[in-house]
Amino acid sequence: MTTTPATAAATAPAALVDAVRAVWADVLETDVAAVPADAPFLSLGGDSVLTVRMAALIRKRLGIALALSDVRVEHTAAHLAALIHERSAGTGPLRPLPLELNQREDPQAPFPLLPLQQGYFVGQQGGWELSYRSAHHYVDIGLLDIDPDEIGEALQDALERLAEHQSVLRARVLPDGRQKILPLDDPEAMPRLRVTDLTEADGSVVASRLDAIRREMSAEGPDPTRGCGLDMRLTLLPGGKARLHSSTSLLIIDGWSSGVFYRDLFALAADYNAVLAPLEIDFGDYAAALEGLPDTEQWRADRAWWWGRLDDFPLPPALPLTADPAEVRPTLMGTRQTVLDAGRWAAVREQCARHGVTPSAAMFAAFSAALARACGHRRFLLNTLQLNRLPLHPDVPRLVGAFSSTVLIPVELPESPVFADLAARAQRDVSDALAHNLVTGVEVSRELGRRRDTRRPVAPVVFQSTLGVDAALGSEVPRSAGPLGTIDLRSHHQQLRTPQVALEVRLFELRDELVVVFSLVEEIFAAQDVDRMFNDVMATVESLVDADGWSARVVLPHALDVPEEDAEGRPAGRRLSVPPPSAQAADEPGAPRDDTEREIARRWAALLGRAVDDRAADFFGLGGDSLLAVRMLATLVRDGVAQVTPRRFLERPTVAGLAAAARAAAGERP
Repeated sequence: MTTTPATAAATAPAALVDAVRAVWADVLETDVAAVPADAPFLSLGGDSVLTVRMAALIRKRLGIALALSDVRVEHTAAHLAALIHERSAGTGPLRPLPLELNQREDPQAPFPLLPLQQGYFVGQQGGWELSYRSAHHYVDIGLLDIDPDEIGEALQDALERLAEHQSVLRARVLPDGRQKILPLDDPEAMPRLRVTDLTEADGSVVASRLDAIRREMSAEGPDPTRGCGLDMRLTLLPGGKARLHSSTSLLIIDGWSSGVFYRDLFALAADYNAVLAPLEIDFGDYAAALEGLPDTEQWRADRAWWWGRLDDFPLPPALPLTADPAEVRPTLMGTRQTVLDAGRWAAVREQCARHGVTPSAAMFAAFSAALARACGHRRFLLNTLQLNRLPLHPDVPRLVGAFSSTVLIPVELPESPVFADLAARAQRDVSDALAHNLVTGVEVSRELGRRRDTRRPVAPVVFQSTLGVDAALGSEVPRSAGPLGTIDLRSHHQQLRTPQVALEVRLFELRDELVVVFSLVEEIFAAQDVDRMFNDVMATVESLVDADGWSARVVLPHALDVPEEDAEGRPAGRRLSVPPPSAQAADEPGAPRDDTEREIARRWAALLGRAVDDRAADFFGLGGDSLLAVRMLATLVRDGVAQVTPRRFLERPTVAGLAAAARAAAGERP
């Protein structure tokens, strides 16, 4: 039985309660006196992002390793102290992971990709729906009052020192779906800054060149399978101005890491003598430690929790489409973006605290309601991107890397709720899912696709919130950085390209303002539908500034599940959902018939750890997944057996089908 906040104070020693309060005070950047033992973390300004830093500090100071599911925002300091006390006595309900995070013996040895990295890696292969050649995020920001003589050298020096400090900036992804760190003396290891000097150019030339750089860096992102995962450029402009362009591969840097990266980069650029606090571990050590995760009782329990619910998961929201996602070949994602000013955003956050929900939960509720109105039903599956850093070591929050994971959230909205209840429901649903975060959304999606017999994305609508990251890091990006002058974050342009995603909403803060962004595949949506949905989200967010918005009834569709007709009673057309697999000719079953089929069957058996004696056996039905498929196809190419593209393989993923594709690629007669 879980200890309740009401009994926690009686079961935890006062000294331990005070120690937890001191940790909270540091995380929340306040005095211990402002942290009552009986106040929930959420009510004091905490959120799920800050729990990562809190768990790491508890491990460092108290020697207790907590799982993220143990440090929920609803807990009081007394409650958490009681849980820690029970854990130290060996009687409590906590479930710390029995994983040791230490430095690897060989820091240059390959180590595995984490599940979301695997998803991005697979998405870059061109065979899956809504694929791109690179998964990356591009942004450029304004710099004012720069030192034109020093800025280039200062930035290059800072990049090199940061790449030495954060080894993942020297990472490369191997064809077999693993990654490695290049040594410092490798000539390809260090990121290189490229500088364009437009200080003497007129306005039209400046605009044209900036547009060309943005288009190039947005469409051709860095790819650590071929080179450095970071592309950074500097454009010097007239009047002591500049723009800093940065394109980062999602395979090596996530949203939290972006904050760490820029904070440390600007600190190093501002001062040639600056020294960052040393790191005892790197991202490779973390990823290697997680190899043991599936062997733990906690991971198996989380998998059982998810697997027991999958058959009841709904389809994605049935948003109206103008084209089938399988038929488009996008190169960029479209963008809708707006800002809620600092004053109104502060008012929304205050209302969130009064109603006992995190800002992220409130935004999730607003997005879910807008989706329901756009698709005409109240039950659907959403994908969320979470900053999932397991607190295995105090240095984990300070590392740059691709730690993030996805979590699938089944949404079922009541027919006519008040918004406060909708937000509370969102917080409960997300918190319950995050309490089982050891099995990621990528792994859950693979199993869901296997059960539905589909290779299409099962959750292509994504919610991402990095609200609170600056507080979790303990600082925000500085406002000035020596030769870089003043950093004008409000003057920014960005572009996201995420494979297997049709629509993604992103929420983050810049200089105390809320930024809301839609990134979407323009080719499959009508512009007016996207504009209407985006405006709907923002109208709800604006209404949350005042208390009346929280007590207002939320108008939602009558239909719970996907309607067969549209609002005008006409048969529904194309909609974003997962249809049955396309009909294809079945291979005749039986033993492999020739050398090519026998070789493929032998390789599949070795890869999947089971006998493959039927030429009609489906690779995914045998337990294969997309990463294993890419690895298998790469091995066939390497060994000279066949050169078959992922897209061709997915058309007929059987022993016989792959053999036929191999013969066709080689120009052989069947």
